Amino acid sequence: MTVLLSVQGLTKQFGGLQALTQVTFDLPQGQILGLIGPNGAGKTTLFNVINGVYHPEVGRIIFRDKDVTGTKSYDLAHMGMARTHQIVRPLNELTVRENVMVGACFGRENHNLSKAAGIADEVLEFVGLDSRADQLAGSLNVAQKKRLEMARALAAHPYLLLLDEVLAGLNPSEIDGMIQIVRKIREQGITIIMIEHLMKAVMNISDRIIVLDYGEQIADGTPREIANNPRVIEAYLGNSSLADQLLEEE
Repeated sequence: MTVLLSVQGLTKQFGGLQALTQVTFDLPQGQILGLIGPNGAGKTTLFNVINGVYHPEVGRIIFRDKDVTGTKSYDLAHMGMARTHQIVRPLNELTVRENVMVGACFGRENHNLSKAAGIADEVLEFVGLDSRADQLAGSLNVAQKKRLEMARALAAHPYLLLLDEVLAGLNPSEIDGMIQIVRKIREQGITIIMIEHLMKAVMNISDRIIVLDYGEQIADGTPREIANNPRVIEAYLGNSSLADQLLEEE
C-alpha cells in the first residue's frame, strides 16, 4: 500500500513546553486516520506542524515522497494538502461560492476564476450547500459554515485532507450528515486525518486511530485495539465498558 504521508519523530517545543515528543507514523493512501486525546494533548499542534504553520525542533515530514519539513502552508496547498480549522473563519463579505473559489484558485491546480467558479458549484452540491451559493458566507449558521470550510478545502483538490473537529458544535442530525460527507470524500480517493472528540463517531469512521497525551503518542491501532488499550482508557476514555459502546455499529 502506497504511503502518502510519513511523520518521523516530530518534536515541537514552545519555550519550556514540550508540545510534541517523537511522534511517528505512516499514513497509507486512502485511509481515514483518527487523531484523539485529551484537550492540550497536542493534536492541533501536530496538524500545524504537518501543515507548515510551525517548524518542528526535531523530525521530518515526508509527503508524496518529498521531504516537506518546514514547507509553508500555501506551498503545501499547491502540493495537495488541505485542511479545515477548528474555529471556522469564512470570508464573511464574500458569497459562499466565492469562498469556495478561493480554494480552487490557491489549491493544487491553480485555476483561474472561470474554472474555479465551476469547481465551486460542483463542490457546493457535493456538501449540500448549492442552494446557498449566492448568500454571503457570514449569513450561514454554524453547521453550514462547517460545510463551507470543508468545501473550500475540497475545491483545492487535495490528496490529503486534515479535518480539525468538523463535528464540534453540531446536533445529532448534522453530525450524521457530516459523517456521510467524510465517507464520500474517502470514496473519491482522498486520504483523511481527523481530530475529533466525539468518540463514537471517530471510532466508527476511522480505519486507524492514533492517541496523543501530553504530546506523546501513547497508542496507534485499529478502533477496537484503541478502545481496549489500558493506557488509552486511563488517559482518555476513563471507562473500559465504553469499548463495546464506542464500536457499536451505527
